[in-house]
Amino acid sequence: MILIAIGANLPGPEGESPLETCQAAAEAVRAIPGLEFVALSPWYRTAAIPRTEDPDYCNGMIRMEGDIPPAELLATLHGIEERFARERSIPNAPRTLDLDIIDLNGIIRAVPDPVLPHPRAHLRAFVLRPLLDVAPAWRHPTLRRSVTTLLAELPPQSLQPWHEDEPA
Repeated sequence: MILIAIGANLPGPEGESPLETCQAAAEAVRAIPGLEFVALSPWYRTAAIPRTEDPDYCNGMIRMEGDIPPAELLATLHGIEERFARERSIPNAPRTLDLDIIDLNGIIRAVPDPVLPHPRAHLRAFVLRPLLDVAPAWRHPTLRRSVTTLLAELPPQSLQPWHEDEPA
C-alpha cells in the first residue's frame, strides 16, 4: 500500500485554486508508470500547522499499489510538484503543491530522501483523516497503532470537508 498526501494553499502557476491543483496532482500521481490507482479521499479544508495567517490548505490522500524504490517515488513526486511551481523556501511555508509519501508498502527507513513512514504523519489530522477514507485498516508501521486510534489521540485541529463552491 502506497499512501501519498496531497496539499496546497496557494494558487497554481496558471491561477488554479488549491482544489484544482490538488485534483490535477492526483491525476498526475495516478499516471505514475508501474503503479495502480486504488482510491482518492475527499478533499478537506485545513488550517496551517503551525497556525499562521496563511490561507487554509486543501488536503487529501491518494492510495496506490505497486513496487517502486523510495528514492524513485520521491523524485517522481518532486517532479510533479515542480510542474505546479512548488518552491522550497522555509519549512511550513505556503505552497502551490505538497506531495508527501506517508507510507510505502510498510517500509521503515530512517535515512532521508525519504524517511518512512513520514515522520510527522501521526501528528496531523490533515493526513490521518483523509488516510482513514482510503485505508481504514491502516496501522502505522513503527507505532503499530491504527489510524482511528492515532486520530482519536490528536488535540483538536481545524479540518472540514472542502466544498467545491467555496473560494480558496
